[in-house]
Amino acid sequence: MTNIAIVCGSFHKEEIERMLSLARDQAAKENLTIIEVVWVPGAMEVPLALSRLIENPEVDGAACLGIIEKGSTQHGLAMGQAVLSSIIDLQLSSNKPIGLGIIGPGAEPEHIEPRLEPHARAAISAISSML
Repeated sequence: MTNIAIVCGSFHKEEIERMLSLARDQAAKENLTIIEVVWVPGAMEVPLALSRLIENPEVDGAACLGIIEKGSTQHGLAMGQAVLSSIIDLQLSSNKPIGLGIIGPGAEPEHIEPRLEPHARAAISAISSML
């Protein structure tokens, strides 16, 4: 049995709940068992939550689901780059795959809906492929 965990950003809770449902469906198709789901306030908290989850020897991989919208400043872009860099570092230091299901940074409202399903499913498939 292959166990995974998922970190969900709660800032766009309704959309992320839909992504989580799609991720659960994809995990079942890929014979992955989701043993824990953690909700965090936003993208900035994702790396810490992932780090805590992948320290658990029972967790073979993890995914993160979220949305980083385009704002009126460069804050989202800077944060997104820092978060993605941290996620890559976590993969390399833990040798556990982390599926990226974060839409953005720089997502406009019209970009979000068509990306919910492909990003959620791809995050789970990436874990399966890398295991």
